[in-house]
Amino acid sequence: MQGATPTVLLVTGASRGIGAATARLAAMRGYAVGVNYRCSREAADGVVRDIERAGGRAIAIQADVSREADVCRMFEEMDRRLGVIEALVNNAGILEQQARLHAMTAERITRVFATNVTGAFLCAREAVRRMSTARGGRGGAIVNVSSGAARLGSPGEYVDYAASKGAVDTMTIGLAREVAEEGIRVNAVRPGFIYTELHASGGEPARVDRVKAFVPMKRGGHVEEVARAILWLLSNEASYSTGTFIDVTGGT
Repeated sequence: MQGATPTVLLVTGASRGIGAATARLAAMRGYAVGVNYRCSREAADGVVRDIERAGGRAIAIQADVSREADVCRMFEEMDRRLGVIEALVNNAGILEQQARLHAMTAERITRVFATNVTGAFLCAREAVRRMSTARGGRGGAIVNVSSGAARLGSPGEYVDYAASKGAVDTMTIGLAREVAEEGIRVNAVRPGFIYTELHASGGEPARVDRVKAFVPMKRGGHVEEVARAILWLLSNEASYSTGTFIDVTGGT
């Protein structure tokens, strides 16, 4: 993209894991990147420094995507500091401690859905308002980070998380059809058992090593492998793909 204006991309939950890998790879491919974080300022600044050292452009933006006011402020800051976005990766997500459904509280379920579902809806809404050709935008692409759990259900561990990702899958299909004529493509990736810090949030940091024997490829995945799928869906190489999914699950 030498000599061209970089496409402006926002990656939510980009201070670690899949989000951080996506931000770094996107910057290498010429995107100007908004690195969203909720509370890990130091980690987000580290991602920005990595990008800048490699010659890219990025900014860190604090926002809790479950809060509508935060989401609106984040997009306004993107507008002001990087320009109107043409690409969004809805990656921010949370996981609670492993539990069976009978032990889950309403507060827990609300927290999971507020970030994983409401957050994705709010960010997609703000992106569509800016991207839609029907609203004077130039079009764009949205990639939602779902999970293989949406298909498998995560029984005995994270049924609430799996259900939230099922909602993201449905939103992906519906929104893709809703805005297809407005120059916006909406797709999703469904990572499987990936080595990320998220598993520690559920109380089992080594979970991938425990379950990898059940994966047909007999290994866990790496964040860079998911990031490459996300960047393909954002790119013009996927120009006729919308409302579709890439499973990065090793065959599960």
